[in-house]
Amino acid sequence: MTTDVFLTRCPDYGDPGLERSVARLLEACDFRPGTGTRVLVKPNLVAPANAALSCTNPLVVRAACVYLADCGAKILVGDSPAFGTAGIVARACGLDAALAGLPARLITLGRPRPLRLTRGGSIGLSADALDADTVLNIPRVKVHDQMVLTLAVKNFFGCVCGFRKAVAHQVHGERGNRFESMVMDVCQALPPGVSLLDGVSAMHVSGPARGRPFPLGVLGASANPVAMDTSLALLLGLAPEATPLGREAMRRGLPGALAEQVRYPLAQPGDFDATGFRLPECLSPVAFKPLRFVKGRLRSLGMRLGLVAPRE
Repeated sequence: MTTDVFLTRCPDYGDPGLERSVARLLEACDFRPGTGTRVLVKPNLVAPANAALSCTNPLVVRAACVYLADCGAKILVGDSPAFGTAGIVARACGLDAALAGLPARLITLGRPRPLRLTRGGSIGLSADALDADTVLNIPRVKVHDQMVLTLAVKNFFGCVCGFRKAVAHQVHGERGNRFESMVMDVCQALPPGVSLLDGVSAMHVSGPARGRPFPLGVLGASANPVAMDTSLALLLGLAPEATPLGREAMRRGLPGALAEQVRYPLAQPGDFDATGFRLPECLSPVAFKPLRFVKGRLRSLGMRLGLVAPRE
């Protein structure tokens, strides 16, 4: 059984055909939410630091929201950032300005609802995400200092509410495959939808917040986030099993986890040049050092209360 991943070239965010490309990809996935459909648009709003590169580009999010508005959908744009609120990060990356004039409401994902995890325990997953009719997941192609890459599957982890993400690193990190199993549980618990991948300018060398830009020039879309990640691993010259989440998808036997299960009706992964794209030189432990964990939580709380200025 094969699953489709649609890839197309986009040289830069100023491309006058960006909106057409996004619409074409979403239509290829048969993603046409009807009038009144509650759509959660889930960009990657990781943190204010280096937001122009670390977050999903606002013009890609805007193009998706223009398409959804034309469909008559009820649009909610939301994330639960690692630091601060969705509003703080949206201002830092320019998303608030990009959404101006569109019928889209920006929120910090909240109202935690417990999700039972495959490997034991539970995690607080946002009811704002769970109660949506469908999710348009819009990750940015980035390396990740703990997970090798952060793509479509990992972006759903932002639907875990607030500090619970950091706690999950501490509880499940360095315990076999518990962390990646939890991330996959979160991905599979959310309403069905489409992943629209922003790889026009990717982040390499380090991530998920502080890295360097890499001109990859790709937009992608698929109804299957696992297949989307498989295709990008191949595009970047990696085997799908080279990442913890790729191995977890194979372990579970998920459709799209194997290269031969993915079909490309438009461009192929080999049509893109990733020469020079650099992965992290060595991976960091998933669990944070105790002092870093405490300082990070205090900084995030200070940003939410307006006591600490976001880092540029």
